[in-house]
Amino acid sequence: MNKKAIVNKEYPGRLIIIGQEETTEKVLVVYAITGRSVSSQARKMEREEDAIWVKPTDKDLLKKGNIDLLIYPSVFCLSHGIAISNGKQTVDIMACLGQSESAAEILAFALKNWNYEPDEPTFTPRISGCILSNKSAALSLIRKAPDGSSLRNIYEFSVVPGKGKMIMTYEGENRDPLPSFEGEPQEVEIKDSTSQEVADRIYGSLAPKEGGQDFRVAVACVFEIDMLSNKFDTHIVNRAERM
Repeated sequence: MNKKAIVNKEYPGRLIIIGQEETTEKVLVVYAITGRSVSSQARKMEREEDAIWVKPTDKDLLKKGNIDLLIYPSVFCLSHGIAISNGKQTVDIMACLGQSESAAEILAFALKNWNYEPDEPTFTPRISGCILSNKSAALSLIRKAPDGSSLRNIYEFSVVPGKGKMIMTYEGENRDPLPSFEGEPQEVEIKDSTSQEVADRIYGSLAPKEGGQDFRVAVACVFEIDMLSNKFDTHIVNRAERM
């Protein structure tokens, strides 16, 4: 994974990458969490059957935040596609997998009743994505408009060997109010060939500069082995387990 796309972002919030490995051309997804509050930091990711869940490491600290926004399934891996997001909308995306051969259509239908997160004053964008067994891929961004309505953007793209598309909740500056991510997904290069290599590289890329605060929480990477047979390789890096 090309570190340059991430290394200069002090606080990206949550990020999603969908792409394709260069040699085998297997698809992959990445979900990474950074957090500033004690409640956001008190979390980890765990794999449970076909899903990766964001869970608490300290239930008392977690209570200081909005639990409804902090605990959720971030990834579902199924035979007809992968659903990924920064919230409970992942369940709705998963439920729509298989209903269309277009990833953009699936996101549009699954997210029609979702808005940006109600975490005033930040109003964190909802970022989501999916990639299907036919390699159709799409990313979605739902953010707050100046008038309080939801701005909805869906970006459909074809996966390319050695390339990926990345979307984040924030632009990367650590300031208040946090600037929401805007524009089209950013392109990243994918040079690593295993889920562990990708997850470790992204975790390292999110490390603070000397003297800076470490906002890292967790990184998960899922590599397709054989999607139609529901076979995936998953690697998770939790900061709580490295401290």
